[in-house]
Amino acid sequence: MKEQLESIRRQALDAVAAAADPAQLEELRVRFLGKKGELTTVLKQMGKLSAEERPVMGQIANDVRAAIESAMETAKKELVAKALEQRLLDEALDVTVPGTEAKIGHRHPMYIALDEIKEIFIGMGFTVLDGPEVELAELNFDRLNAEEGHPSRDWSDTFYFDTDSRVMLRSQTSPMQVRAMDTMDLPIRIIAPGRVYRKDEVDATHSPMFHQVEGMVIDKNVTMADLKGTLNTVVEQLYGKGTKTRFRPHHFPFTEPSCEMDVQCHKCGGVGCPTCKGEGWIELLGAGMIHPRVLEMSGIDPNEYSGWAFGIGLERTAMRRFKIADLRLIFENDVRFLEQF
Repeated sequence: MKEQLESIRRQALDAVAAAADPAQLEELRVRFLGKKGELTTVLKQMGKLSAEERPVMGQIANDVRAAIESAMETAKKELVAKALEQRLLDEALDVTVPGTEAKIGHRHPMYIALDEIKEIFIGMGFTVLDGPEVELAELNFDRLNAEEGHPSRDWSDTFYFDTDSRVMLRSQTSPMQVRAMDTMDLPIRIIAPGRVYRKDEVDATHSPMFHQVEGMVIDKNVTMADLKGTLNTVVEQLYGKGTKTRFRPHHFPFTEPSCEMDVQCHKCGGVGCPTCKGEGWIELLGAGMIHPRVLEMSGIDPNEYSGWAFGIGLERTAMRRFKIADLRLIFENDVRFLEQF
């Protein structure tokens, strides 16, 4: 039995030394030390030994087991370290090799125009307001002097949420003007940019969802001349000195008198083209003096205070600013288009 134990020791140690990976070590452990392993098989013969031989063989068997386990533990650590070293070599990075340049996005042309508008008006002392896109008819229409029956309140023009036509996606950012009159101290100078929604057919200059910037000034002795002077200054800062504009009489329930402001078509220079629908001009915004009744509904005395307001389409502003011929390009998110800016 002693020779058998020594033979097992030699075979096990040689096999452990030759093992190539931890999996082979596990196979050797089962082969030599497992429940049906070679060492266990030999130890089952202990019952045949005399009482004097059993302690001696038992000690030798324990020494063999300890030697094999120690060799396996040492071999396992060496194999793990070797595998880690090889992995580090295989996955090594050459930090001197130039990396892949990260692709940086571009600011959207519409938001470039919006930031420029904000900067212009903030420089004039205006405050920028933001508000909800789901709005009440009271603020979107009633408080703006658009009574029941006005065309803008029709279901063919506005996205309503209820059958009573009292909750909707706002069709303008004008409700923020009402909120400003209700909460801010006079005098008031604000602009309110944001998304608005109308049931317009999609074409080169229209979309059912677009962006608007509305502005309002309320103070003593405010006149139409202040409105025209301010808007002409803004347009020249956006589009350059000498930009041609025109004001046309119009009607808005919120203002009296009312007007629309056009800029000369950037595509054809006033000759006429598909972008301007052959007119040579592109409507940029609607404006006017705030209707006295609107001031009264907000508790402002129209005999002491007056004001003006305007609403400008941000997409059209960007189109004129960057000479974009079709509004749909702004919403299509074509990278080839956006990378130009």
